[in-house]
Amino acid sequence: MKLSELKPSSRFNKRKKRVGRGQGSGHGQTACSGSKGQRSRSGRSTPPGFEGGQMPLKRRLPKRGFTNIFKKKYVLINIRDLNVFEEGTVIDDKALIECGLIKGSYDGIKVLGDGEISYPLTVKVHKYSKSAKDKIEAVGGKVEVV
Repeated sequence: MKLSELKPSSRFNKRKKRVGRGQGSGHGQTACSGSKGQRSRSGRSTPPGFEGGQMPLKRRLPKRGFTNIFKKKYVLINIRDLNVFEEGTVIDDKALIECGLIKGSYDGIKVLGDGEISYPLTVKVHKYSKSAKDKIEAVGGKVEVV
């Protein structure tokens, strides 16, 4: 078999249905749209979720809860993540972004106490857990609230 001898299979050779080209074609007059009603009109699209005038499911179901638009989004950093910094470094939001620990938008940074650290650091963040503060101060570091 050669490349020039290849032919598409017969299922791909089907011709497009030509509608509205006279009664002799079998698809004339109403052009396969029926006589009357919404689907026979021009521009007959319906919005997603439209159920023919019946109350849509989205509006029939009960609504629960609410979204707090004042909620603050905090980035969580563990103490074990701070081991990438050198001893005595001042760690703030700019340092964390440069290091790649923080990406995207946020309202504040919170340090959690998971992990260990063996050298002093100065950490300037918006919030911290009690265990994180104790571990940082135990090795001679400082925790400051911005």
